[in-house]
Amino acid sequence: MNTKFFIYNTLTRKRELFEPLHPPRVGLYVCGPTVYGDPHLGHARPAITFDILFRYFTHIGYKVRYVRNITDVGHLEHDADDGEDKIAKKARIEQLEPMEVVQYYMNSYHDRMRELNVRPPTIEPMASGHIIEQQQMVSRLLENGYAYESNGSVYFDIEKYGKNHNYGILSGRNTEDLLKSSRELEKQADKKNPLDFALWKKAEPGHIMNWPSPWGNGFPGWHLECSVMSRKYLGEQFDIHGGGMDLLFPHHECEIAQTVGYQGKESVRYWMHNNMVTINGQKMGKSLGNAILLEEFFTGNHKLLDKAYSPMTIRFFILQAHYRSPLDFSNEALQATEKGLERLTEGIKSLNKIIPVDKSTVDPGKIEKNFYEAMNDDLNSPVAISVLFDGIRDINSVVAGTDSLTDTDIERLKTIYNKFVHDILGIPDFSKTSENKELLYGLIDLLLKMRMEARNNKDFKTSDRIRNELEKLGVEIHDTKDGFEYKI
Repeated sequence: MNTKFFIYNTLTRKRELFEPLHPPRVGLYVCGPTVYGDPHLGHARPAITFDILFRYFTHIGYKVRYVRNITDVGHLEHDADDGEDKIAKKARIEQLEPMEVVQYYMNSYHDRMRELNVRPPTIEPMASGHIIEQQQMVSRLLENGYAYESNGSVYFDIEKYGKNHNYGILSGRNTEDLLKSSRELEKQADKKNPLDFALWKKAEPGHIMNWPSPWGNGFPGWHLECSVMSRKYLGEQFDIHGGGMDLLFPHHECEIAQTVGYQGKESVRYWMHNNMVTINGQKMGKSLGNAILLEEFFTGNHKLLDKAYSPMTIRFFILQAHYRSPLDFSNEALQATEKGLERLTEGIKSLNKIIPVDKSTVDPGKIEKNFYEAMNDDLNSPVAISVLFDGIRDINSVVAGTDSLTDTDIERLKTIYNKFVHDILGIPDFSKTSENKELLYGLIDLLLKMRMEARNNKDFKTSDRIRNELEKLGVEIHDTKDGFEYKI
């Protein structure tokens, strides 16, 4: 197997051969969710992108330490330095403790990730659990002359940093141009210049998330947590830092500046950014009011949705675009994805129908070779999927009697599709949903009969709930004049 993996490095803007610092170990850090609301489709894309990277690296023999943070403090309402902490705001409005808000939405995020078959990271640290380490980084940056205190807050000094280093190295922006185009913002009189960003913010009266510090009660700036936690769990230098393209500037640019100011060198060797999910060409996000929650996709309860879509339809939809390409939502695209996933699943099942012969006219090795080539080319999942469909076409040709396979090659194809579809792409083998199929089908029959009874009694709420929950689990239901049909 060719395990040479090529990655597009956002820092150098080049496709590079991936060479881990300490093979076979790989350090991977990904910016995780801010837990102040239910996850939407935009949250699914980085989760699935880096889940595939995690799965693929593990498959080709790397030992991956995958760290994905939880932002539960310091993510402010307007930008990284201004406004009200989003979690504190939610807690104030709903009269909850901030950690109640965090726990509720963290549970919601984890539930949706399980439904999408996203594997948990090896470490999932929280910003609020690393306040001491963040204060230590602030102190060192002050000692090194890259930060200054102002009225109980501490800011990173971009102008001072720019004399020795390049602020803008990741995004390609010019510091002087940024300074010229920056407008004076309200509540920023404490800064030397508008580009300076908060390392530590003074807690105003009534701000419920705050900690004592050498500079007074306050809380860490948003950018600080990732520099601290990546360094703590992956060391001074590590292999890959990932996240959405919307984080490239200013968040990841500020991370680089903080880290270089702290330790004198950059920590990340390869920066990896996934593109955005859009609706009609506009980025999907809570702040724009156009976000569709993952739970709404699974239930169909949203005005923009024609129907409910299973978690695996959403996963397969995301994988059919390269992670660096924008992904535009539409019902038509999701329904095409649904049909494609069904064709792939049915094609794999067809391997069990083939009667082996003495000579193969289909080469399983070609599928294997082409799949690895696609995945090794900067995680090109859409090309990898097209390779799998090419193989399904060959399998269907064998079933139709046009081509043939030996018993050995049939078993090899079963192994290939199990490895590629189930293990790497993360699409479960629904035929193994239960070791006791009779029990599984019996339970589904029972639930659907209860649904029919509820409908006959005009209890449509119960009827719809049973249908929606079964569809979330991958059961496709069709009502007929005599009752119902389903498949899984």
